[in-house]
Amino acid sequence: MRVIAGSAKRLQLKTLDGLDTRPTTDRIKETLFNMISPYLYDCRFLDLFAGSGGIGIEALSRGAGEAVFVEQNPKAMACIKENLKKTKLEERAVTMATDVMTALRRMEGSGTFDYIFMDPPYNKLLEKQVLEHLAESKLIDEDSVIIVEASKSTDFSYVESFGFSVLKKKEYKTNLHLFLALEGSERVC
Repeated sequence: MRVIAGSAKRLQLKTLDGLDTRPTTDRIKETLFNMISPYLYDCRFLDLFAGSGGIGIEALSRGAGEAVFVEQNPKAMACIKENLKKTKLEERAVTMATDVMTALRRMEGSGTFDYIFMDPPYNKLLEKQVLEHLAESKLIDEDSVIIVEASKSTDFSYVESFGFSVLKKKEYKTNLHLFLALEGSERVC
């Protein structure tokens, strides 16, 4: 896994051995960032279930002003910190070694995020729990975009009932990216 573009371009990132994390492939990451890179400069980015930190680091490398990494696995958090140091992006990063719901509650009142990316373990409905929380949260506003990476079989039929609208859905072989915003938002990806 590597950084694709920006200030840390071509730097290899450390990942965890085993099946504890599922790093987003370079091809899928490149597709994702081709869609959002025009809007990243100086933005505030939240990387939930961050794994080795590849998505948030890519956002920082491409000009995000700040990225917050939330990961409860201590080995994965050590990997994130090592990757941030290697890419020289640690001064614009905040790390939170805790579960996602605790982190979201702790961050309430700290301002809004322009982008929230989450790649939770598949088929455990964790994305639904996070979206339900964010629907009532002050961490997002009408300019925020939430991006969920999930298996293609994930049911998102409930998102409208939480007050979100689907901006875009990009499908790959086995997974997808779903782009959400608050209902009525005019935000583009």
